[in-house]
Amino acid sequence: MSAPEPLVQSRTIGAWTVHAIQAGGQRLDGGAMFGVVPKPLWERRIPADARNRIPLGMRCLLIEHDTGLVLIDTGAGNKENEKFHDIYGVENAGADGRTALEDGIRAAGHRPEDVRLVINTHLHFDHGGGNTYRDADGRVQLAFPNARYVVQAGEYHFATHTNERTTASYFPHNFVPVYEAGRFDFVDGEREIVSGIRVLPTPGHVPFHQSILLESRGERACFLGDLVPTSAHLPLPWIMGYDVEPLVTLETKRRVLRRAAEEEWLVIFEHDATHAWGHVVHDGKSYALGGATVAK
Repeated sequence: MSAPEPLVQSRTIGAWTVHAIQAGGQRLDGGAMFGVVPKPLWERRIPADARNRIPLGMRCLLIEHDTGLVLIDTGAGNKENEKFHDIYGVENAGADGRTALEDGIRAAGHRPEDVRLVINTHLHFDHGGGNTYRDADGRVQLAFPNARYVVQAGEYHFATHTNERTTASYFPHNFVPVYEAGRFDFVDGEREIVSGIRVLPTPGHVPFHQSILLESRGERACFLGDLVPTSAHLPLPWIMGYDVEPLVTLETKRRVLRRAAEEEWLVIFEHDATHAWGHVVHDGKSYALGGATVAK
């Protein structure tokens, strides 16, 4: 397996400079991450540790847009206890009490106060946990005090009306303070949020999951979120056991990856510990990243 990527990787997409920030690592059960795929197959791609966990990233995307800084997803934040960090293998501490996400934003030459827009793919703890933070006095504060936050309206309802299956992934202190502060801009379906940045409904992982399509000067990139969490999940049936609607995920992946290949999108992987991005191609039988064939 390749060595982990640096805290920040930067490139241009059209007129914009974008920074892929590794907002920390986590380790989740490999069987859960690959669902019905047998372990001898998935472990060839991402080896498991003694607890059957595989290394994952929590990559966020910071975009230097002409309307201001746009941040896509926020990692796990700083509000959980040691037991939580051990169970989920979360390692997201930065320097001097900061999170790795804040360190990454500063390494890119900015501050959390500079962020004007936060877009959440969905509100699970490893995607929206950094929306807020716990200060030295134990109070939960908005992590991006000058930003508006965008999420699908249906996702906020889903996150605040959990059941026995979904409650373990949604922590109200990650998103309810944003709502109470009047900072959420809820959207319903596909919509351009600012020029060239569009949210695309990509259901399956959760019913109101969204991916983010970027388009500038003829170049396109898509932040996939949990639709295709790692490059190892490019095969259409390689779907997480965490997905609440796996057959919906299958059809969403079929639609999105076909378009990504045909339109030569740069795809961005949120949870891949070693590959931030790449281009998807199809060889007639299966999808590949960067020309390397993956299993069907």
